[in-house]
Amino acid sequence: MKQFFSFNDVKSNYKELLNKALDYKKNPFTDKHIGENKTVGLIFFNPSLRTRLSSIKAAYNLGANVWVLNAGSDSWTLEMADGTVMDGNSQEHIKEAIQVMSAYCDVLGVRTFPNLKNKDEDYNEVILNKVVENSSVPVVSLESATLHPLQSFADLITIAEYKKTERVKVVLTWAPHVRALPQSVPNSFADWFSQIDFVDFVITHPKGYELNEKFTNGSQIIYDQDEALKDADFVYAKNWSSFTDYGKILSNDSSWTVTKEKMNLTNNGKFMHCLPVRRNLIVSDDVLDSDSSIVIPEATNRIFSAQTIFSECLKSK
Repeated sequence: MKQFFSFNDVKSNYKELLNKALDYKKNPFTDKHIGENKTVGLIFFNPSLRTRLSSIKAAYNLGANVWVLNAGSDSWTLEMADGTVMDGNSQEHIKEAIQVMSAYCDVLGVRTFPNLKNKDEDYNEVILNKVVENSSVPVVSLESATLHPLQSFADLITIAEYKKTERVKVVLTWAPHVRALPQSVPNSFADWFSQIDFVDFVITHPKGYELNEKFTNGSQIIYDQDEALKDADFVYAKNWSSFTDYGKILSNDSSWTVTKEKMNLTNNGKFMHCLPVRRNLIVSDDVLDSDSSIVIPEATNRIFSAQTIFSECLKSK
């Protein structure tokens, strides 16, 4: 595997990779030889808890060394623009920085974030593409301006573990938030689960929060949350800002908070969220602290989604 940015990179063999991830969860050190004398490099352009720690743990499980760099605070300030006269605050261009960093590792993981101001810049994945262009080793997206594929892979592992029937209904629901958040997680979740063959997938949100059709793939959209949640086996809550009115908050309707009453509409459904989650805004305490919540197993599976992808990349070296 030379890159991992989206479901398209694993579409042809996602079932094989899912089984591999489940095997890793049972026997985390079974492939410890794969990373021997190799290094996984991790670059973060924004804060992280689960992505950072799960990626480090995943690399260690494979016997690899790890280095982590917080761009800007651990390094020189990086210049992103091409053709610029660097007479400002930036001291190093991303071109040289990535060429050097990729010389210091065998797989390069990068986490970027959208600015939510310039849709074209965000959806053209300017920073991620500059990393790819200048890296001499396989690149893994630890989240980008538009997608979070390692999270979606972990979500798939979790649903595969907890599903009780051959086919399941999975609902992605918008929920309110005090800040404008990216579309990365919902884009990615929709991209994956609209194409997983054992899932009946539904998206529910207020009007105006339609995601990019490139990632929803013709998914069913229901604007009535209660109707959408009926008989759901899994409820995935997430806030996102508007895609069409880019980066804007169009609603703060608290009736979209996932409560016990909402979960009672489901088929004894399981509650999921990528974390961090704002209690009693996205989801009520009585849901998050209940047996229906599987957010901690979901977060744990971030280790095994990363481990599976890193192992595929390391084997290709």
